[in-house]
Amino acid sequence: MPEVFKRKEFAKWQEREGLADTALCRAVQEMRSGLVDADLGCLLFKKRVARTGHGKRGGYRTVLSASAGMRYVFLHGFAKSDKDNITPAEKKALQFAGTVFLKLSGEALKAALASGVLMEVGCEQDH
Repeated sequence: MPEVFKRKEFAKWQEREGLADTALCRAVQEMRSGLVDADLGCLLFKKRVARTGHGKRGGYRTVLSASAGMRYVFLHGFAKSDKDNITPAEKKALQFAGTVFLKLSGEALKAALASGVLMEVGCEQDH
């Protein structure tokens, strides 16, 4: 299973929305099967995630960086009812942040986890 992480800001949004980590793990599995909603360039992707008790259509949009099969980092999330898409400025900032997180060495990743900048998403128990 690849490494799956989320940014601290994403985790706060996720908690407010009551979105479970299992939904994120499902999204990664779908991406690994080739189901991507939008390739935003520079290893940045948009992936729909279903709201609990509802389908994906009225659910959430997540933006994540992915190095296929290796590392996935959830960066940003929003409800479709709140906004249609990210702005060009948000996209540029997320591409930059995502690239940095994907390139972290083992030691730098440990430091990011220890400081709380990144959090691990426990997907391994799903398999």
